Amino acid sequence: MTGDSTFSPSDEAMSSDPNIEITIEEGSQNSEHLLEDEGNDLENECEHLFDIEGDDHEHDRDDKREHFFDIESNDQENDKDDTIDPLFDIEGDFHEERKDDTSLIDGQSASSQIKIYPPPVVGLEFESYDDAYNYYNCYAKELGFAIRVKSSWTKRNSKEKRGAVLCCNCEGFKTVKEANSRRKETRTGCLAMIRLRLVESNRWRVDEVKLEHNHSFDPERAQNSKSHKRMDVGSKRKVEPTLDVEVRTIKLYRTPAVDGVTCGSSNFYNGEISDQIDQSRRLKLKNGDAQFIYNFFCQAQLTDPNFFYVMDLNDEGHLRNVFWIDSRSRAAYGYFSDVVAFDATCLSNSFEIPLVAFVGINHHGQNVLLGCGLLADETLETYVWLFRAWLTCLSGRPPQTIITNQCKALQSAISEVFPRAHHRVCLSNVVKSILESLRALQEYEAFQMALVRTVYDSLKVDEFEMAWEDMIQHFGIRDYDWLRVLYEDRERWAPVYSKDTFFAGMSNFQKGESMSFFFDSYVNEQTSLKDFFESYNIVLEKKRHKEALDDFESRDLSPFLKTRCYYELQLSQLYTKDIFQKFQDEIVMMPCFNITQVQTNGSIATYMVNEREGEELLRDVRNYEVVYDKAGPEVRCICSCFNFRGYLCRHALCILNYNGVEEIPFQYILSRWRKDFKRLYVPDLGSNNVDITNPVQWFDHLYRRAMQVVEEGMISQDHYMVAWQAFKESLNKVRLVSDKHV
Repeated sequence: MTGDSTFSPSDEAMSSDPNIEITIEEGSQNSEHLLEDEGNDLENECEHLFDIEGDDHEHDRDDKREHFFDIESNDQENDKDDTIDPLFDIEGDFHEERKDDTSLIDGQSASSQIKIYPPPVVGLEFESYDDAYNYYNCYAKELGFAIRVKSSWTKRNSKEKRGAVLCCNCEGFKTVKEANSRRKETRTGCLAMIRLRLVESNRWRVDEVKLEHNHSFDPERAQNSKSHKRMDVGSKRKVEPTLDVEVRTIKLYRTPAVDGVTCGSSNFYNGEISDQIDQSRRLKLKNGDAQFIYNFFCQAQLTDPNFFYVMDLNDEGHLRNVFWIDSRSRAAYGYFSDVVAFDATCLSNSFEIPLVAFVGINHHGQNVLLGCGLLADETLETYVWLFRAWLTCLSGRPPQTIITNQCKALQSAISEVFPRAHHRVCLSNVVKSILESLRALQEYEAFQMALVRTVYDSLKVDEFEMAWEDMIQHFGIRDYDWLRVLYEDRERWAPVYSKDTFFAGMSNFQKGESMSFFFDSYVNEQTSLKDFFESYNIVLEKKRHKEALDDFESRDLSPFLKTRCYYELQLSQLYTKDIFQKFQDEIVMMPCFNITQVQTNGSIATYMVNEREGEELLRDVRNYEVVYDKAGPEVRCICSCFNFRGYLCRHALCILNYNGVEEIPFQYILSRWRKDFKRLYVPDLGSNNVDITNPVQWFDHLYRRAMQVVEEGMISQDHYMVAWQAFKESLNKVRLVSDKHV
């Protein structure tokens, strides 16, 4: 993304390609700015690479070349269209139909007055030039002005379009020759426009935006303009842009086909439409819900400029899916993107609101919200849309591990959008579903104990598989097809297959553990959409307040030490309170083991650590294999506590101590748990390049930088005093600038 207000031949997509041909399609006084660059050196260097063609009389060309998307337009024809009677109306009353279609987000009447197309901003992306043109054209029609293609550029000797400028129809002025024409003057020199550029061969990005018009809007005249008259039925699909600047585009319109892969718990709309397919293709909303959602998002953006939301509409203009994320969650993802859980509790339990949430684990081991959505159904298409929307606003960086419910559509969507991520299924949900399905077994309690022992106590793959086979044989459940399918997918949920996957404590691989619902105690089966949004900010504020209190306690309070082991002292100075207390439990149990060295191979030694389980005198003895490499030093226990929980287990610590390692090696001290690690919850949204003509970018840039000072100023009282003094000095300097212009 560029920060300048003019087209630069040195832009990323064009700097290395000499085969670009630029066509300036009208000779207005502003055309010369298209080839200006921030650096004159680059301009001179690239000057010979471009052919610039200008022809004020291109309106004589064959009109057939100007198709629906108006790729090559000219000023004279647009002026003529302003005064000519509408000779090319689409059959039927198209304009009225279009007006109704764009105002019905939730199937309500047109009185909702909801604007479907938000104003363009720098960084919007589209899957094609046609989608970009269609969006700007629809946006213009809603406001009451017409557009045209001011200029476009293509590869030399090729028709492949590389960029274009779409402007208001009132841009520029008449030429001297045209001034003698009797036609009414419609040009006002309006500067409203957007500049599009092709990036990475398949996406179109908005590089420059000017929203201000110097004339009043005339919807009736705009409807008779060429750009709006050519909006046929095919253009009525909604193409809404992504609101971020970094990566992948989101396809926000829908094809008529409905994906057949579902999870069996879709919520269908129970309105007037009887067709089952149509019912499933819209969000189940009550009267006024759509307006309430829209108002909530608008208010959120006023207080949080980096608040991101996307609304997905079906072909009929009904609201289908919604995704949103605030700036703090976007910034938190930068620190806690290693493990993310996709919480679909509301979908699987048929709550009134079809809420889904992306949840991570913060440095205190607490759940942190990383995005929310409302979904009309549980199809592959919907999940792909949601994941792409989420990924887009997070600079295209997928999570390392993502945990979900068991669902074929989810599995397919994750494979498509996050192909390199480790996809795991929530173990507690799997165990719960098995027990609920087999509750009628005659030996249910014995089966429950056998299942828990098989799943949670197996340390090796062959142990798990043998125990599973014995279990289904003993209880006579081999013929259950659903159980066989579940077992075939065992590598996604059984702990023995995930020892090399990092979970940061979200694994729930110990008995009795389960994933908690982020909005637990705030959202239940009867909670309405309005009630949810009214309590949404309250929930987030309470959780963030708790995080701030825990930060304070971890930073300023010294924990009580229970042993004389230096490992305990070492991490008490580094880790947050909650994580240290969990690690401390491992330290306390270190002296209780017997150690036997069973194998040596160079610098690598294998030990067997004997641990007695339970509180009875005749306790079971379990053997944990620990591999130690003194060259690292590195240590690995078969229980895989470090990957599952993020800190070393008692068995590994015991072997380190046995080999005389005085400190825990640095690779086992994770920055995600440290209390001295600075976490500034302000998203980094790219470079410092700012369009100095765009007030929106002024605000965004100043806000982000100010918030960084605020976050730093909260570290201590000294930091606060310095930040406050800096703010006062800055404000005085800014006021001096204002006084000079009075």
